[in-house]
Amino acid sequence: MSFPARLTPPLRLLLTGPPRCGKTTVVRRVVAIFPGRAAGFYTQEVREHGRRVGFEIVTLDGDRAWLSHVDFGGPYRVGKYGVYLENLHRVALPAMEPRPGVDLIVVDEVGKMECLSPRFVAAMESLWEAPVSLLVTVAQKGGGFIQRIKEKPHALLLPVTPGNRDALPGQILAMLTR
Repeated sequence: MSFPARLTPPLRLLLTGPPRCGKTTVVRRVVAIFPGRAAGFYTQEVREHGRRVGFEIVTLDGDRAWLSHVDFGGPYRVGKYGVYLENLHRVALPAMEPRPGVDLIVVDEVGKMECLSPRFVAAMESLWEAPVSLLVTVAQKGGGFIQRIKEKPHALLLPVTPGNRDALPGQILAMLTR
């Protein structure tokens, strides 16, 4: 990736940490205070009767679709969850396409479910080269593309912990608006 000398390269901010440490919370807080235009998606856990039953894709434009569910019996599985790759392709991929006027693209997350899709991985590879800043959550553990994205040039890996998750949105905003 090369940029003219007078332009600052777009940021590649990767939030990582164990499950339930607050990565999605940090992303949502950054989006809420970001003064520019953001696009992309986050994933939201869905609970029924106190039990997690799956994850939903939520675009920053408000579209929603199931990413995974315990009752889905399709061919793609991560743990107890069946994964709906069709919804990832139909809802998440268009939301993460760079377009004029978008200053930040959010991808929550690069994890085992998403990496089942070669189309998702290819979209992330293309997005990495786009002239727009990225705020991406990435699983703490995992090989393949999960590991490769952490090792990409210009990647700034930001660990999320319960101790720093409240301060991170302001720190990230400062980085993005410099």
